[in-house]
Amino acid sequence: MDETENLSEAKRTTVGPPSVLEYLDPNYCNTGLILIRNERFTSEDHYEWLKDYSHFRHLIQQHIKPSSSVLELGCGNSQLSDELYKEGITKITCIDLSSVAVEKKKKQLLSKGYKDIKVLEGDMLNLSFDDEAFDVVIEKGTMDVLFVDSGDPWNPTPEVVKKAMAMLRGVHRVLKPNGIFISIAFGQPHFRRPLFNSPEFTWSIEYATFGDGFHYFFYILRKGCRVLAVNEDVKKVDAHCLDLYQDELEDEDYLFRTNIDDVDNDR
Repeated sequence: MDETENLSEAKRTTVGPPSVLEYLDPNYCNTGLILIRNERFTSEDHYEWLKDYSHFRHLIQQHIKPSSSVLELGCGNSQLSDELYKEGITKITCIDLSSVAVEKKKKQLLSKGYKDIKVLEGDMLNLSFDDEAFDVVIEKGTMDVLFVDSGDPWNPTPEVVKKAMAMLRGVHRVLKPNGIFISIAFGQPHFRRPLFNSPEFTWSIEYATFGDGFHYFFYILRKGCRVLAVNEDVKKVDAHCLDLYQDELEDEDYLFRTNIDDVDNDR
């Protein structure tokens, strides 16, 4: 079964919005006017975008230490924070735009005795944390959501790019020196590079891939360690124990090219 069939199967077996654009709405799952929006996070205990933790655990372990303070963006009802906690990483803060998701997540964590994990309602485009507050910021599929309303997927609208840059600026600001931003995504490196490698950021950029047959990208951006010129290619790092078929990614037309030149003057 290919990834398109997997996604279709997920739609048939899980509760979801009538359109992916609903995920951009802060009222998604918070309004009583449309039952399905409430139903997902009130009736569904767990759902993972872009594979579960076991598929990229070997990559996480290379970059997150038990002593790390971690911020997860867009936690939803994913068990990523649960898995990190079981690895001994206890200083975790999760945020999500949906208050329903936040309350459900709090209850789930308390039922497991994971009292150290903080779950807050928050907007990744306007992070409220102090500067240099976290050793690691991580997101899984959350940045991809910004591009669902991009218009032409090969030329996202300036507004979409502006949102993506607002997210990255916030992440860069709250990371400590030498802190790491981990982005787990569909988006291919040659499409994400113009955003990640904007001159205002000081991070280095590397990536690995994971998945069988269909691949996802695991980006590692380390603050204060920039080595790339603005137009230089992003470096791929070796990831062991992976079955890689990179050619299968070449024709995926839902992955996004970004051009930040048009929005540089709109900050």
